[in-house]
Amino acid sequence: MECGKSGSMSTGIVSPNIDFGTAPNRQNVASHARPLATVLVVAAADMLAIFMAHALAFWVGRLVRADFTVPDVTAACATLGLLLLAYAASGLYAGPSLGAVEELRRIALGTALVSMLVTASLLFRQPASPNSSGGVLLCGVFTSVLVPVMRSLARHAFAGRRWWGVPAIILGAGETARMLIGCLQQHPQLGFTPVACLDDGHEQLGDCAGVPVAGPLSMTRPLATSLKIRHALIAIPELGRDDLVWMLDQCSSVFSHVILIPNLFGAASLWVSVRDIGGVLTLELRQNLLIPLNRWIKRGLDIGTAVVVGVLALPLLVVTSLWVKWVSGGSALYWQEREGEDGRSILVPKLRTMYPDAEKVLTRVLSESPEIRAEWICRFKLKQDPRILPGVGKFLRRTSFDELPQLWSVLIGEMSLVGPRPFPPYHLNAFSPRFRALRGRAKPGLTGLWQVSDRSDGDLHVQETLDTYYIRNWSLWLDIYILARTVPAVLFPRGAY
Repeated sequence: MECGKSGSMSTGIVSPNIDFGTAPNRQNVASHARPLATVLVVAAADMLAIFMAHALAFWVGRLVRADFTVPDVTAACATLGLLLLAYAASGLYAGPSLGAVEELRRIALGTALVSMLVTASLLFRQPASPNSSGGVLLCGVFTSVLVPVMRSLARHAFAGRRWWGVPAIILGAGETARMLIGCLQQHPQLGFTPVACLDDGHEQLGDCAGVPVAGPLSMTRPLATSLKIRHALIAIPELGRDDLVWMLDQCSSVFSHVILIPNLFGAASLWVSVRDIGGVLTLELRQNLLIPLNRWIKRGLDIGTAVVVGVLALPLLVVTSLWVKWVSGGSALYWQEREGEDGRSILVPKLRTMYPDAEKVLTRVLSESPEIRAEWICRFKLKQDPRILPGVGKFLRRTSFDELPQLWSVLIGEMSLVGPRPFPPYHLNAFSPRFRALRGRAKPGLTGLWQVSDRSDGDLHVQETLDTYYIRNWSLWLDIYILARTVPAVLFPRGAY
């Protein structure tokens, strides 16, 4: 049965004439999620990561100096307790995930705070251990890296279990609720497990995206009480202001956590803060890319990382360039005209992965095969591309090493390490003028959110959605997150061809 419409919302929970605590007989709805078990798994992953960080710091330090030390067992246990306390105070054990980027930010800040406290305490110890401050610094760096990694691995291993997550009731069963449930089911690592939907717009009980619609909104209190559910997600964006305020007031007496899904799909979702202006609830959206300091920091990260990666990648560039010349002859490097920041034209260097007459080959196969033409129109990519050089071409494209010469474009400021990819004109022409204008607000990137998520498997809609999300939600933390995910995306390519 299809999800019902949430338009008839003038009665039920939102009406003062309806008893919020009464309900008819409901169908059998059960909750299998165990929030405590979820929190314990995440906390165990954190503890394992912290111990691994100490061991790794000791090993790396000993490679540099034989007398290198890290905090002893007692100090390490104290540090462990302080870190867990700092993470808990930052809301990292609240149950549902905060999102990868926000979680990364809080872990880094919490670890930095504890590292400073431990370093300060060492100054008062007599005698001070040699290299103790360096040991704390290394432990802090490795902890900031390993804790998010271990959390990701734990969620990957356990997020599909029935007991994972926090049970939640969805108020509403319309299209918004369907989209919300689909997102939560597609990303179980977020930690919300929809148990039931409640909606007044149903004459018969059914289901919404696989979640049972248990009845009208008047069932909220008895259902939440019987299942001991503390989280509610309100997915009725068309609700009037008075009814919505009344619903929020009623929900606050039942749930400890109430999340409102506004009718703002596609707007910025990171770095949005709530403000009170004279008793009026407002949302402040920070445009981080317009803040000069942020752009300077991003530029500094670009230059520093491009220099280091360029030096390390130089031998690989030499070997692959000779490989390309040996397979097909001609120059291994070529330049493409692309659209940069503010719509300016830039020349982007790449290692050649195709035959010199690639354009003629493409024209021929598109005219001969309707299936291949349809695939090309959808993604502007071909899984079985006859233009690709054997061996070296496939290797470069699967690993994205053909993009390494673009480190030069990063150094001269025409590109950034992270940003929307610089598409050729025929690719850009498939997008709307509004989206192309939005892309012009950021420098094109060597890697991006699309590359680490879907790569060539993503169609034009996916590319537009992910690039839009990146530009509207940019921050240094988002760049760090994408750079971190670029490493496994290159080592274990999926959707690249």
